[in-house]
Amino acid sequence: MNKTAILPSQSIQTALNPARVGAIDLLRALTMVLMIFVNDLWSLQDIPAWLEHVPRGADGIGLADVVFPAFLFIVGMSLPFAVDNRRKKGDSDRQLVGHVLLRSAALLMMGVFLVNGESINETATGMPRLLWNVLSCTSFILVWNTYPKSVPNWLGTVLKIIGLLALLVLAFLYRGGDAEKITRFEPHWWGILGLIGWSYLAAALVTVFARNRLSILIAAWCGFAILSMASQAGLLPKAIDFIPAAIRGGTLAGLSMGGVVIATLFQHYRKQGNNRQMTAVFLGIAVFLTGLSVVTRPYWGLSKLDATPAWLFLCSAFTILAFTAIYWLADVKQKGPWFSFIKPAGTDTLLCYLIPYFAYATTAFLGIRLPDVLLTGGIGLLKSFLFALLCVWITRILSKAGVRLKL
Repeated sequence: MNKTAILPSQSIQTALNPARVGAIDLLRALTMVLMIFVNDLWSLQDIPAWLEHVPRGADGIGLADVVFPAFLFIVGMSLPFAVDNRRKKGDSDRQLVGHVLLRSAALLMMGVFLVNGESINETATGMPRLLWNVLSCTSFILVWNTYPKSVPNWLGTVLKIIGLLALLVLAFLYRGGDAEKITRFEPHWWGILGLIGWSYLAAALVTVFARNRLSILIAAWCGFAILSMASQAGLLPKAIDFIPAAIRGGTLAGLSMGGVVIATLFQHYRKQGNNRQMTAVFLGIAVFLTGLSVVTRPYWGLSKLDATPAWLFLCSAFTILAFTAIYWLADVKQKGPWFSFIKPAGTDTLLCYLIPYFAYATTAFLGIRLPDVLLTGGIGLLKSFLFALLCVWITRILSKAGVRLKL
């Protein structure tokens, strides 16, 4: 499966709490639906090229290339609210850092397991890739599920231990590569979830220690933007190679850091009740970022796979514009209920992200194959959209049944 992203940003509070912003939930939900949709495009034929990823080295982006950065940006937008909420509950900086490290580690672990599934040697491992994905995702759910009160504490603990042991067994059994060179379980790369984890780690630590000081947050964003340009120009010293590429490259961490800056500005204007001034500021920032994208594009191109500065700036602008529009619709005009049918994608995002792994495995094991007419052109696109909504619906059912993941 061509994965895009999910966010570690599900810890904002109840809808009536000032710390809760319906627009962020809705933007996250819409982005998740779009992610499942574009990730299902591999199953189609005769569809517009602009919907898909642009190849590495090419100058340009398709619709699929704006989904991942939107998730990273939303990760950042959720951070100021989540950190403030935990501080109100009495968490110290040390506790906050510990929480950030645990969430990052969880994302890295999940990312590595799913990445290894992509290069699995089914014969040497003794299981097909789809089964590996199902067992991995099931283990994730066992470990990180927030079990309802109806489940005894001892049973919840046992289920978590079973999940961890299952992951250890999978890692031990894993074999990758081909017959000429068999590889063991290892982080070939961190995967989409891992990249999210590193970006989250960088942005979250800055957020914790900045303590809502906008000047520090903006300086951090500028630092990541400079790193992005320096990385593309080949100017980064080898002395910092020990820093994970997702952070030292600047682009991915810069997307999340941009979300932190925008959310902090949003908090400021929301307290003042000045939506019009906030909108004007956000539009101005979006125009400025678009200008930066235009200026930097001739040097390094506009590319998701190459993580260029122009991609950082332009996708940040897109996400700011989307958030502003959704905020006016959902929070100001109170039209959020229009989108209640996709709400689970915004509140149980990680679970929703995992559903397609089960869906693809189920159809393969049952031998289900849709006719070509349902996999072609506009009808195929409708199929992929309905598939995304089906995943959201399944998420809703599982959530009501007590399956709710929280890192």
